[in-house]
Amino acid sequence: MTGYVRNLALKAREAATRLATLDGAARAALLQSMADAVDAGRDTILEANARDMERARANGTTGAMLDRLELDPGRIDGIVQAIREVAALPDPVGQVTRTETLDNGLRVDRVRIPLGLIAMIYEARPNVTADAAALCLRAGNAVLLRGGSEARDSNIAIARCLHSALEQHGLPREAVALLEDTAREHVLELLQLSDLVDLAIPRGGERLIRFVAENARVPVIKHYKGVCHLYVDRAADPALALKLAIDGKLSRPGVCNALETMLVHADIAGGWLPGALAELQARGAEIRGDERTRELFPAAKPATEEDYDTEYLAPVLTVKVVDGFDEAVAHIQRHTSDHTEVIATGDQDTADRFVRSIRSSAVMVNASSRFNDGGALGLGAEIGISTTRLHSYGPMGLEALTIERYVVRGEGQARHGDVPKVAEAA
Repeated sequence: MTGYVRNLALKAREAATRLATLDGAARAALLQSMADAVDAGRDTILEANARDMERARANGTTGAMLDRLELDPGRIDGIVQAIREVAALPDPVGQVTRTETLDNGLRVDRVRIPLGLIAMIYEARPNVTADAAALCLRAGNAVLLRGGSEARDSNIAIARCLHSALEQHGLPREAVALLEDTAREHVLELLQLSDLVDLAIPRGGERLIRFVAENARVPVIKHYKGVCHLYVDRAADPALALKLAIDGKLSRPGVCNALETMLVHADIAGGWLPGALAELQARGAEIRGDERTRELFPAAKPATEEDYDTEYLAPVLTVKVVDGFDEAVAHIQRHTSDHTEVIATGDQDTADRFVRSIRSSAVMVNASSRFNDGGALGLGAEIGISTTRLHSYGPMGLEALTIERYVVRGEGQARHGDVPKVAEAA
């Protein structure tokens, strides 16, 4: 143990106590100042990101990881807008979610309070630095950030902007604590701080998340990968199904809510699948299919069993023809990562059966898998998508960064009316 991480976490924990005493208006104003600071510091952030990109390319980074790392003026605009959207959300802290008066006159309230100190461990995406800070602070929490070494300069530049806003409001900069030293041993130290850290949220590749889950002594929200499915039912509208496939697979292949597998009912496959796959291929998708798919679309490559468990983060789509609803659901249950599943169908009963049969964090009926996102679902910026069935499941917005506790108000009620005296020792 170097003490570096523990000392930073101690300061962040103290900052969390300060943040919890602020009212919602003060925390909203703080976030507006943070948005202003990021907007004003965009040139410095872009310069830092250019250094990260140059270093990443030199190290051979390509594809989805490089896309996640890159910032441009539009993405800076998105960061600023996301902070402002979180600032404008209703304050969850102090919200009474349930009230009842018991027969004995006690009033029992369930009230939302901050979690405390949240550790965020993430790769590549420098926007997470701002998103995580905004969400945690708006919910009254402090956050300890450990970004990947590939985004170090970008993360530091963004954090400097956030720190300037904290200081402007007379708050400690450790409310947004950043581990600028990204050494691996510091992550291990962080994950042992069960007396200081209330929750760890890893966000990145499956390897990172498994490392965090296997080494943590603090609670962890996990999201290993996104193997998302589209089932095209025999009652599907052909044009609608193709639209969902194109958007789900090709609008941004390198994200966790992109489609990886399409299952097609045999009754519709012959007339719909060849043209649909030709369109997907023409738009840049690589098609891998089972034997029945390749009979209908010979350009498809053979799909292996491993393909159906793979999150490609690339324009690769595996396809399988199924004999019916039950086979489609069985395939999803066998290969799901509990992220997002989609059905295209015009039959309401079939849609309802699909919703009941699938337990993933989001189920879409005639809507793209790409909507499993905090912003798209009206939560504002998200801190991640949980596929762990703890206090939060699915996109984690503001409310997911609070917990409910009981507040009991009475007028002198005692549980036992006559408590006998304790006999004195002889």
